[in-house]
Amino acid sequence: MYFVNCSLKMSKVCAIFGGSRGIGHAVAQLLAQKGYCLAIIARNLDRAQTTAKNLGDHLAFRCDVSKEEDIQNVFKEMETSLGQINYLVNAAGINRDGLLLRTKADDMLAQLQTNLLGTMLTCKAAVKGMIQQQGGAIVNIGSIVGLKGNSGQSVYSASKAGLVGFSRSLAKEIARKNIRVNMVAPGFIHTDMTTHLKEEQLKKTIPLGRFGEPHEVAEAVAFLLESPYVTGQVLVIDGGLQLLF
Repeated sequence: MYFVNCSLKMSKVCAIFGGSRGIGHAVAQLLAQKGYCLAIIARNLDRAQTTAKNLGDHLAFRCDVSKEEDIQNVFKEMETSLGQINYLVNAAGINRDGLLLRTKADDMLAQLQTNLLGTMLTCKAAVKGMIQQQGGAIVNIGSIVGLKGNSGQSVYSASKAGLVGFSRSLAKEIARKNIRVNMVAPGFIHTDMTTHLKEEQLKKTIPLGRFGEPHEVAEAVAFLLESPYVTGQVLVIDGGLQLLF
């Protein structure tokens, strides 16, 4: 447990969407160690509260990022409780794998609304406050398939590829406000999203010979949050997989 008094207005306040599990949870653990005051946001409030409690004196909020009203409300709640948000990590995401011809329109929309539109809306809400305080940093979590594509993941790949263009464009829009926007693109990482994969077979295709761990992605996220002269970048974390394409 890492004790930070989030009841005080602090200069290192980070909102982590999707912070209750997987990569987002690993980011929360690392930033708590580094002394950040955290807002853990998830659709499941109980899970978010458990994460916040386990990490120390941090706060939990409920939000469905596919709903603009939810995002607007949660930013109001966070700013009331914590003050301005200095850092934003977008780790909320879903995948519904399947060949395009077998994918229902509802499943397409769900992935685009959560993975792409949801990130756009959280960034929009966060940037308003960051402009007022003349600085901030955002890291969006993408995927290697957004750069390389993958059979059976055409819609998921499209949602993550959209994040690349969005993140780089937003970085150009707000750089002069001293707000940085970067992105990480993980490969095969041990999370709930990869438990169904045939790891023994797939790791043979990875130059480093193994799946990555969430804390390894978290280290990259922290680097991008804290590097004052880095913006508009996509940092690939895939054990060298992209070298084979």
